[in-house]
Amino acid sequence: MRITLIVTVKNEGEALPRLFDSIAAQTRVPDEIVIVDGGSTDGTLEVLRAAATRLPVRVLVEPGANISRGRNLAIRAATGDIICATDAGVRLEECWVAELVKPFEQPPAHDSSFIPHPSSCIDVVSGFFVPDPHGAFETALAATTLPALADIRPAKFLPSSRSVAFRKSAWARVGGYPEWLDFCEDLIFDFDLQRAGFRFAFAPRAVAHFRPRASLRAFFKQYYQYARGDGKANLFFKRHLVRYATYLVGVPLLLAIFLGGFWFVGLGFLTLGFFGMFFTPYKRLAPMLRNLSFGDALAAIVWAPLIRITGDVAKMLGYPVGVVWRRRHCAALKMG
Repeated sequence: MRITLIVTVKNEGEALPRLFDSIAAQTRVPDEIVIVDGGSTDGTLEVLRAAATRLPVRVLVEPGANISRGRNLAIRAATGDIICATDAGVRLEECWVAELVKPFEQPPAHDSSFIPHPSSCIDVVSGFFVPDPHGAFETALAATTLPALADIRPAKFLPSSRSVAFRKSAWARVGGYPEWLDFCEDLIFDFDLQRAGFRFAFAPRAVAHFRPRASLRAFFKQYYQYARGDGKANLFFKRHLVRYATYLVGVPLLLAIFLGGFWFVGLGFLTLGFFGMFFTPYKRLAPMLRNLSFGDALAAIVWAPLIRITGDVAKMLGYPVGVVWRRRHCAALKMG
């Protein structure tokens, strides 16, 4: 099989060298690397040209292309039967390509290094991704927002396009990534593949390391955009409804209980709420603290609930913006 690795980039000049170093170190280097640049102005193209002297890199320039369009352009130009996809700001384990491709090449019943669909014919392989945090804030952010491998149920896990491989024929069958969507596009692509009956496998050793957002402001923007994407794509309505109910009904009700003098009742509900919201982040954070100094460990413990609440607020603001966009878009389609 011929393997094509695709990446979309825009102003990623500083992040790309470590990605290319990790690609060059692969135990199985892809046959070609197709990169779509969405209109970089920071020297990214110079970095890409330098990479092409040591790796089989082809660069397509499409100013203004969003991630979905960039991925579709890259895949359309690819000559590989198998498409591996990742992001610019990652570092890949040396066996990343080999582990992603392995399920396509041999019967899964004879290999325990990945977790297959019951069928022996695999169409999509989900890799994994782990945080590579720097300092207290990024460590707390990783623990608060990202699943650990132990949290994953392989039969239910849907891949991020940060670490995934699929047959080009499967991509063509479902019409590619949704170019009308600027965030959550990989999840919609996953759902389309599922509905089309394609078979998934999970390759936990195909790991991409990435750095979380470096500030609370950057994290807020990221989660606002994610939630706006949910609203555009009509995803996770019940989850968002629970979030609104918690903050707009539950919190005022708890405050009324305290103001009414029912302290023991209020403390009981507050304890249950804190446990429900923060148990999992602190459970993930605990083993990560050993890599921090004492001061940074304390800071990470404090950051975790602030990050959780900030993410919830960002989602509550972003989701209705996406819903309004979707309704206007649907109305425009009906009129047109």
